[in-house]
Amino acid sequence: MSLRSGSSALFRVAALCIVLVSFSSGLLASVTSSAQAAAVLEERKLPMRFTWIACEPNCRGWIGAVGIVTSDTVKDFDEFAKTRDLTGATVVLDSSGGSVNDAITMGRRWRKLGLRTTVGITIDLQSSSGVMKSAVLPQAYCESMCVFLLLAGNTRYVPEESHVRVHQIWMGDRADDPKAASYTANDLMIVERDIGRLAKYTFDMGGTGDLLSLSLSVPPWDDLHRLTETELKLTNLVTTHSVADVLPESREQETPVASLVPKSVQDRFVSGPENESTPVASSTKSTKTAEASAPTGGVVSAPSGK
Repeated sequence: MSLRSGSSALFRVAALCIVLVSFSSGLLASVTSSAQAAAVLEERKLPMRFTWIACEPNCRGWIGAVGIVTSDTVKDFDEFAKTRDLTGATVVLDSSGGSVNDAITMGRRWRKLGLRTTVGITIDLQSSSGVMKSAVLPQAYCESMCVFLLLAGNTRYVPEESHVRVHQIWMGDRADDPKAASYTANDLMIVERDIGRLAKYTFDMGGTGDLLSLSLSVPPWDDLHRLTETELKLTNLVTTHSVADVLPESREQETPVASLVPKSVQDRFVSGPENESTPVASSTKSTKTAEASAPTGGVVSAPSGK
């Protein structure tokens, strides 16, 4: 009886150790994934960068586009696309907006390539088999001019957990304190010119006047407006409700990651020079919004919208 009792105790101890090791491994994977996600959330406030995420042998990968649009973004994308066949690929957006005219130029490039668009954060997660693989988390932000980049996709999917937010166009160099700043007649000309460019682009991409109306009704001193499910339909930003239309389906279950709560950061649109094809000399500062929340649609030359 004593031997049996001792063996049983040893068995229970061994089982407990196995459980603890398993729990620790899962917790470490979750913490690591959460740290990765947090890092990506910070990146959306930096100049946009593009990453090709390879998929399994029998499915297409996708393009991770994280950060704000600057005067270098179009050139950077052209370099990125030079050695890859991106026709029909999906762009996963996590962005605070940026330069209006550069975003318009970028959007037209994406439409010519027949790209699909969605909102999300690309991150490495551990599958049920213990293999690390790339996945897309839906808790991302697409704000300001990012919303118009989203519109450039032939097929557009917006996850329920994502935040698609819009804001009025404003002069980027005066977005920090818009009410105290002074404006000239030339400033008003730039704003109206860029609204016209943005309107043409919106209709060319298949968007509706509701998107412009919602964006241009939110002043820079108010919080960005998050589009509701009804508004996403009214603006024609959503063309499919199936994630499988834009991203490969996961065949294994990944380790869950803690929900993401990014810092509130608003972005602004920066309109460019008279010639839409001319790059806009926008800085990181000029592409961020005045308010502390994620940016949304709005465009202006020297200015930037949330």
